[in-house]
Amino acid sequence: MAEQNRGRRQERNIDKSPAAKGDTTEKVVFINRCAKVVKGGRRFSFSALIVAGDHDGSVGIGFGKANEVSEAIRKASDSARKSMEKVSLHENTIPHEAIGEFGGGRVLLRPASPGTGVIAGGGVRAVVEAAGIRDVLAKSLGSSNHANVVKATLVALKSLRRRDEIFKLRGIKRDGKATVES
Repeated sequence: MAEQNRGRRQERNIDKSPAAKGDTTEKVVFINRCAKVVKGGRRFSFSALIVAGDHDGSVGIGFGKANEVSEAIRKASDSARKSMEKVSLHENTIPHEAIGEFGGGRVLLRPASPGTGVIAGGGVRAVVEAAGIRDVLAKSLGSSNHANVVKATLVALKSLRRRDEIFKLRGIKRDGKATVES
């Protein structure tokens, strides 16, 4: 009974306080233990997958490896903060439905009406909450690999565009009339 949580997903918050707008929060999505068998026994190393976000449209993911859990988490945290990217939001949800694919992982994200909450699990929930999305429906369709699911969620979020951004790209004014650019 040395290890109670063997083989199960580990998900926990690093900082327990609720985040204010602008503060960066981090969430540990998965910690993996790897064993290398050597002459004297087993040598363990750890890898950590972390999601960081500011709850205002920026989110990043980080992956770190080390011989100790705390060092792996620190490396992953630094990596997540460096890789933060802006995503398009519409009030407390997403502007439209999106599917993200990365490796074998596929994630479907759908906008939800206010008060619905985050209907998602595991890595998808960590990413959308870190981005500041409060109402969304999500479904993981492909692989259950934590890294691929998290990266597929980020791909889906990056593919989102607000209505005014699309109008601007197409050269359409808000009243619906096209503008001719010369």
